[in-house]
Amino acid sequence: MKSRSHCCTDQFDNLEKHTQWGIDVLEKYIKFVKERTEIELSYAKQLRNLSKKYQPKKNSKEEEEYRYTSTRAFLATLNEMNDYAGQHEVISENMTSLITGELTRYVQELKQERKSHFHDGRKAQQHIETCWKQLEASKRRFERDCKEADRAQQYFEKMDADINVTKADVEKARQQAQLRHQMAEDSKAEYSSTLQKFNSEQHDHYYTHIPNIFQKIQEMEERRIVRIGESMKTFAEVDRQVIPIIGKCLDEITKAAESIDHKNDSQLVIEAFKSGFEPPGDVDFEDFTQPMKRTVSESSLSNSRGDGKSELKFGGKSKGKLWPFIKKNKSPKQQKEPLSHRFNEFMTSKPKIHCFRSLKRGGAGPEDFSNLPPEQRRKKLQQKVDELNKDIQKEMDQRDALTKMKDVYIKNPQMGDAASVDHRLAELGQNIEKLRLEVQKFEGWLAEVEGRLPMRTEQARRQSGLYEAQNTSAVNSCAQDRESPDGSYTEEQSQETEMKVPATDFDDEFDDEEPLPTIGTCKALYTFEGQNEGTISVAEGEMLYVIEEDKGDGWTRIRRNEDEEGYVPTSYVEVYLDKNAKGAMTYI
Repeated sequence: MKSRSHCCTDQFDNLEKHTQWGIDVLEKYIKFVKERTEIELSYAKQLRNLSKKYQPKKNSKEEEEYRYTSTRAFLATLNEMNDYAGQHEVISENMTSLITGELTRYVQELKQERKSHFHDGRKAQQHIETCWKQLEASKRRFERDCKEADRAQQYFEKMDADINVTKADVEKARQQAQLRHQMAEDSKAEYSSTLQKFNSEQHDHYYTHIPNIFQKIQEMEERRIVRIGESMKTFAEVDRQVIPIIGKCLDEITKAAESIDHKNDSQLVIEAFKSGFEPPGDVDFEDFTQPMKRTVSESSLSNSRGDGKSELKFGGKSKGKLWPFIKKNKSPKQQKEPLSHRFNEFMTSKPKIHCFRSLKRGGAGPEDFSNLPPEQRRKKLQQKVDELNKDIQKEMDQRDALTKMKDVYIKNPQMGDAASVDHRLAELGQNIEKLRLEVQKFEGWLAEVEGRLPMRTEQARRQSGLYEAQNTSAVNSCAQDRESPDGSYTEEQSQETEMKVPATDFDDEFDDEEPLPTIGTCKALYTFEGQNEGTISVAEGEMLYVIEEDKGDGWTRIRRNEDEEGYVPTSYVEVYLDKNAKGAMTYI
């Protein structure tokens, strides 16, 4: 019995070690998946940072570069890489929720179930051992009583055979023998009952209780094995689910690469840099054998230069100028003349003062771009007209928003004073009128360049703030500085003039602004279509962040995410400012 009980105990010890090893394997796999999710998150973060690093900065020259198909394809690649990084974040999230989280809960349940099964096994083992000890005690008691009964019977027979013993002693010995025989019979009956009970308990222990416990442990272990197999399948399935989207990202990158048009990019370069000048004519033969002919040749060449400048003055194409890439040598006088002296002469001469005054702030050139070649000037003027039209539209949107706010105040006086917005409305009206006058001025210059108007009238010149005489002298003086004494076209003097014009704080307005901090949140009361520059579209009920409150112009600056921000009418949103800022306020 002892050997069989010891064997059963050994089996429990073996099973306990094996099931603990299975739990360790499961925890190791959980740790593996967790580290994989951390790698995916780190990889996605690095991809996003990489994509953000090479994104074009706002209000920079890089934005102009993205008109070419090759740079647009690169921008598309950056955007697709951002989506590609998002799929790795999806992998991390799904693995965390479907594998790591689920297996962690399952391990805790498995440990509790394992503990319960081995507790039942130990309890059954202790019970059978207790029954065995009771059987051994009953058996020893029966053996002892039988030996005592034999000794009492032998003593009685000895006393009965001895003639010297009295009858009373013999009777006493006989009664003692009978008592011992009775005790032996009782012990025999008890031993028999205990043995029968033990055999029944032992049968149940080895054929019912222990097999059931082993079966439960086996089922528990099999469920663990199945569960880890399912987790491995999920591990692969999570990756497989994002493969179509990743493939789509790669397809878009391929599509963007295939959209690159080298002919189109070359044409854009041509359009961007073509000057509009005609190729130079044939150079006249100069016969140095006859001094008179040489003089006539030089004067005729100078006249041709003058004719070219005259044509430029009246808006026509410059036929007399040499091709801009061809430069004649300067005279010895110009070569030896110091740069500082030439600049001082430029600053003190009256015609050139007009040229200097016609420069825009920051030394960017004349306001009408007359220093540029015809084609470049046309593009600059068209760009300026478009910018002014956008500014007009923005001012009109502000005026419309204030008008709506005023109507609300008129209908609901308790919400605000309608007269408080009249001053701002008047300012907006004046700004719009000024911008329209600017548009007319630049459209007039644009029409001259395109040949739609023969020449501006005196009234138009006065309206633009620059008389034709001053403009002509400024253009001529600037043009003369770009020509050498022999009439050849040069660029050095123009470049020197632009280099010497002092820069102002005007350029500081175009520096990149730091992102404004969030000062509260807002809820869109109505849908707003932000179709103009600087505005942002919002949907009714949408929650957004406030980064700049209304400063009296009827507009609130909001942010949707890191890359999307703009202005919306204050009357269209309900604003909840941070308590640390100015307390909760509501604009309706």
